[in-house]
Amino acid sequence: MLALVACHPRARRTPDDTLVMVIEDPISSLDPRYTLSNADTKFSRLIAPGLVVVDTDDMSAKLELAESITQVDTLTWDAVIRADARFSDGEPVTAADVAWTYTTMTKDGSESTYAKSFRERFTSVEAIDARRVRFHLVAPLATFMTDVDMGIVAAHAAGKDGRFPRGIPIGAGPYRGVARETRRVVLAENAHYHGEHPRLPRLVAKVVRDASARIVMLVGGSADLAQNSVRLDLVDDVAAEARVHVATGPSSLLSYLMMNNEDPVLKDVRVRQAIALALDREGIIAAKFSGRAVLATGLLAPRHWAYNGEVTRWPHDPERAMRLLDDAGLPDPPGAAPRLHLVYKTSADQFRVSVARVIAAQLGEVGIDVEVRAFEFGTFFADIKKGQFQLASMQTSDIGEPDFLRSYFSSTRIPTADDPNATNRWRYRNARVDQLTEDGRRVIDPEARRVLYDEAQRILADEVPVVPLWHEDNVVLTNREVTGFRIFPNARLGGVVGVEKVSD
Repeated sequence: MLALVACHPRARRTPDDTLVMVIEDPISSLDPRYTLSNADTKFSRLIAPGLVVVDTDDMSAKLELAESITQVDTLTWDAVIRADARFSDGEPVTAADVAWTYTTMTKDGSESTYAKSFRERFTSVEAIDARRVRFHLVAPLATFMTDVDMGIVAAHAAGKDGRFPRGIPIGAGPYRGVARETRRVVLAENAHYHGEHPRLPRLVAKVVRDASARIVMLVGGSADLAQNSVRLDLVDDVAAEARVHVATGPSSLLSYLMMNNEDPVLKDVRVRQAIALALDREGIIAAKFSGRAVLATGLLAPRHWAYNGEVTRWPHDPERAMRLLDDAGLPDPPGAAPRLHLVYKTSADQFRVSVARVIAAQLGEVGIDVEVRAFEFGTFFADIKKGQFQLASMQTSDIGEPDFLRSYFSSTRIPTADDPNATNRWRYRNARVDQLTEDGRRVIDPEARRVLYDEAQRILADEVPVVPLWHEDNVVLTNREVTGFRIFPNARLGGVVGVEKVSD
């Protein structure tokens, strides 16, 4: 692939008024109410932002469609829509549109993936007047400001079933939808947007499954930008050979090694601690990520406002790992036999498999024999949700609210037949963590919340229900003619608005 890159002619072949992105997976929905993947969410927010956005360095919320949000009482919040907010068809954004957006998600029979979450939060959402919308809460909710980072769509433009023609919603963002096809999404400037207008009026996202093909398109000039879709161990070589510009920024995503806490062996905290100590994470970051990652101590990244760095850490220490395995009743047997055998499941992505094999080899050094099994992602993820794994590795979604500690570690979030999509997939249980994370979503004062989350992070670091590996940098590759893209920790795409093309 690198030989092909080196020989490929350099010529920009994308239109001067268009930013062409290459992405890995198709966009299944541009309607923010029905997004399924991170990519869906990122593109939907360009068309339909929410009352607030969390495209900020510390992952806090800032006002977008709302000019103000105030707490009326412990169970009531009011948002006032900014007077200049306009949908892409020129109609004003009203409180009725906001109420309709949320109501369509929470009504009986809703197919929205957010239905359960919002039913747990809101009893109702109502328009008080043309610009004031009122949220009635089930219980006091400290997460309210980030909860309303939900894209708002135009009620008047939807069909009787609440859906939009051609699956393209009408929103009030910097772009409007033009086309959503299997292998291509086209957006164009929303002339009525209240904020900064895109400097390039068209955005085209091309779905290119093959990683090598994405690089060749960037090098050859048939694509302008790729974010987090090139193997990090190839980035330096590609940039050197092809003069492709590389930009990096910190990430709010966590890569982690999950362990099934109900497994007869892995339920022992000493075994989980030994696994953490056996890993040379710094070595993996250097070898596989070219140093473009930050060691993780827990779910929250160091730049997050609620991050607690004063927790137990598990540096590479094979001798200590073996002592813990001895203490757990897993002594080193004579001969070449391992202490124990574990199966490590991963997606079939070539790079992720290579990282899994390095982790397996490091665990082998302390006597843990690991069999790596790679699966197509759908099969892999289905097994994870069912608890049919011992070891596995994944990435979180972007972590904005510290309430994600509840989502990932509260025993109330263990998947069940009624709620198979719950996110405590490692089936961790700790009553104190349950209480701390439940209190954390009810206490409004940020400093009081920080105290609760500090303790929760300390417990999780001690008990290691998952091994936090690293926060991989957001890495953006562009043709060198492309400038002005801003990288956000959550890898959202608001930074495309400032992109320009300059002469080579």
